[in-house]
Amino acid sequence: MHRSFKYRLYPSKEQIDALDQTLETHRHLYNSALAWREGLYETGKMSVKYSEQSARLTAVRTKDEHLSQVNFSSCQHTLRRLNTAFQNFFRRVKEGDKPGYPRFKGIGRFDSVRFTYADGCRIKGRQLALQFIGAVKVKWHREVPEDARIMSATVSRKSGEWYVSFSCELPDVDIIPSLNPPVGIDLGLKSFLVTSNGEFVDAPRLFRKAQKKLRIAQRALARKKKGSNHRKKAVRRVAKLHHHIGNQRRDFHHKTARKLVTQYGFITHEDLNVKGLSRGMLAKSVNDAGWGNFLSILRFKAECAGVEVVGVNPAYTTQACHSCGCIPAKKVLLKDRVYHCDSCGLVMDRDINASLNILSAGTRLSGVNVEVVISCVA
Repeated sequence: MHRSFKYRLYPSKEQIDALDQTLETHRHLYNSALAWREGLYETGKMSVKYSEQSARLTAVRTKDEHLSQVNFSSCQHTLRRLNTAFQNFFRRVKEGDKPGYPRFKGIGRFDSVRFTYADGCRIKGRQLALQFIGAVKVKWHREVPEDARIMSATVSRKSGEWYVSFSCELPDVDIIPSLNPPVGIDLGLKSFLVTSNGEFVDAPRLFRKAQKKLRIAQRALARKKKGSNHRKKAVRRVAKLHHHIGNQRRDFHHKTARKLVTQYGFITHEDLNVKGLSRGMLAKSVNDAGWGNFLSILRFKAECAGVEVVGVNPAYTTQACHSCGCIPAKKVLLKDRVYHCDSCGLVMDRDINASLNILSAGTRLSGVNVEVVISCVA
């Protein structure tokens, strides 16, 4: 089993300068490797592989004073990063998707560097020892498991803050399936989610609540002269606001997902096209809710807790009546908050009706006894 553990770093001023220089050196390495690939292909239609660039790295480091002051294995990881970008590009071309050709990284656009653990990077006491940088203070808000084998460590910069993420290999453990009752959840914008048990989780609307502060900060940024130190400070101020909103949203997603996997043994949800919805007329609200990230967190926590998660086709989950299955002649609109069935006379909240439809569809897919499910939610 592979898991990652992320921690906040508190480097000194000298260490921050060294880390910034390290990222800048890796940015130049990435750009020069990309330029080499492009040049050989344009002149002789020759493709360059990672193995060729890695073999050339030793000779390049002896001539470049900046490259000689960064860890060798981290340079190899940067070249692998470029190679992965090309592999993804060719895969998308083959599949007919939008390719997204690898681009050169501008100043400030390269914010992470990866180390092979025990090669230029190691936990030393309660600090993180990095080659050419020194021992950096770490906020250990939780311990790395004793049986974890650390494979690599990625040092990253985000909004002026520094983090390290350890990629670990853990021994497989037998997960006992949960015996808790099943539930269906309907994701929405008025309420973040509604369960088939009638529980409503309010949408936090974190981005909308922070819009006033963002508007002030962005207007101040627009007035600054490009290239000035005042503009750089204004850019950091805007970035910190977005970073804070992202942290709040992630915290909400983790807590909501944890509550669901603790209470229920089977969770079913709509398999929404979040990417498509995030480009529609409700894009701001959809992106503010962050359904895609929430479902990813939910699946991860459910896997660790022995809870099955199933996505179902969202078609007609809102329109169909849960009691009789009939679809009304008049379409249920977004403004209609109460569901009325003309066939059986059912009257209930539209989101609860949808969550019950989602639960029924999910139990059919997974083979859970529908009669037991209905008795649980009645």
